[in-house]
Amino acid sequence: MLSVSNLSVQFGKRVLFDEVNTKFLQGNCYGIIGANGSGKSTFLKIISGKQDPTSGHVSLEKGKRMSVLTQDHNAFDEHPVLETVVMGNKELFAIKKEIDALYADYTDENADKIGELQVKFEEMDGWNADANAAAMLSNLGIKENLHYSLVGDLDGKQKVRVLLAQALFGNPDVLIMDEPTNDLDFETIGWLENFLANYENTVIVVSHDRHFLDAVCTHISDIDFGKINHYSGNYTFWYESSQLAAKQRAQQNKKAEDKKKELEEFIRRFSANVAKSKQATSRKKMIEKLNIGDIKPSSRRYPAIIFEREREAGDQILNIENLSKTVDGEVFFDKVSFNLNKGDKVALISRNSRAVTALYEILNGNDKADAGKFSWGVTTTQSYLPLDNSAFFKDASLNLVDWLRQYATTEEEREEVYLRGFLGKMIFSGEEALKQCNVLSGGEKVRCMMSRMMMIRANVLMLDEPTNHLDLESIQAFNNSLKNFKGTVLFTTHDHEFAQTVANRIIEITPNGVIDKYATFDEYLSDPKVKELRAKMYV
Repeated sequence: MLSVSNLSVQFGKRVLFDEVNTKFLQGNCYGIIGANGSGKSTFLKIISGKQDPTSGHVSLEKGKRMSVLTQDHNAFDEHPVLETVVMGNKELFAIKKEIDALYADYTDENADKIGELQVKFEEMDGWNADANAAAMLSNLGIKENLHYSLVGDLDGKQKVRVLLAQALFGNPDVLIMDEPTNDLDFETIGWLENFLANYENTVIVVSHDRHFLDAVCTHISDIDFGKINHYSGNYTFWYESSQLAAKQRAQQNKKAEDKKKELEEFIRRFSANVAKSKQATSRKKMIEKLNIGDIKPSSRRYPAIIFEREREAGDQILNIENLSKTVDGEVFFDKVSFNLNKGDKVALISRNSRAVTALYEILNGNDKADAGKFSWGVTTTQSYLPLDNSAFFKDASLNLVDWLRQYATTEEEREEVYLRGFLGKMIFSGEEALKQCNVLSGGEKVRCMMSRMMMIRANVLMLDEPTNHLDLESIQAFNNSLKNFKGTVLFTTHDHEFAQTVANRIIEITPNGVIDKYATFDEYLSDPKVKELRAKMYV
């Protein structure tokens, strides 16, 4: 279907890809993974023809059509929404425009040409194009009254959905998507997961959303050491099997037969879980044909995120009474009341992300509510990871050791060896720990903030979109650390797997109060009573 031959990419002395040879076959969904800077987005640009490799070539099977989810959200601002979606099939749209132009300047001479084009248009199901595009838009949450508006008149989140509809339109033979779940709500992501799980053509996707990768991928394509290797299975299977293989490699004295039995049992267990999964479809034949030899350890470096508490909190954690906040006439929340209990791990959600951030800022003393009050238990200590951490990195002259020293409270904590220990856990070892704050990437800043949080040793953690900017390795390590944390957590995330595996309680902030339920995230989303409540409280 899509072949990559002798592909090499080099920037100066840095080799990103070295003689890569691989194929992407029909009916499979490939999740491209790799550490930050490994070349995931570059690879997508090359196979989609937007960037040339240093050497080698990419070939698409003759007669097949490729569609790419564009990252330029303003590229179609001057076009109507419905037309923008149909433009996803370039050949179909070109025929449609040519027919319209010939009719606008109709003569007997071009009648035959119109007839030929209409036959081809009909073969491509062109007469149903607008209806199919409208259905796609509706499924993605773009209401009919917006279908003839200009894309430029939509807000950012609506534009993302239109561009996604454009990429999916017309059943492309190869579908390429870079972070398709960005700016989508959980319901829309769920629709996209189901759509792709039953998609019969080739999908190649880069995503940091592990739940999404698990739901849609038949293969994981790992970029490592300048090569790309395909592994059968979804992300969780790849992660767990690579961890098992790494553990076995470390057990030098373990017998080969024992290792083989352990791997076979792992495959049987995972196969059973896939069969029971609600996402399992006839398209997901990923595990049955797996060869034990395919399981290899990963060279990934995972940060060691370990949250410890200076002291255990008492039973009184947080009490909120009738808290309200309105900004520029928009009601973020009104008369919000709830108690946070010892050991709660709460996923704090809302359709308005600004409302959640406003609540965190109030609870941390950085903003004031319009009405109401809140009180922290006297035995609690809080640590906060804000959505915007720029205020923590204003002094660009500091290196990371000195940056972390600002938050030390004892002489021991101010020692360089002590500080380097926390930075080393976040993969800032050796010279990396002496980097200046002004050269840090978004992901590196979040890892610095985690070093700070670990050093504080609070018994209550507040996290506003903690997975933003992080790579899959850091997200996985962060996720595991919160599952094991013995304290109380209040967090907001767009990472479905994070919410599902950490939270034991869901609190949804609405303009008309809260919905509060002890449940897993999936249970909350599927609860009919919750759905009914949500419909009422967002009116």
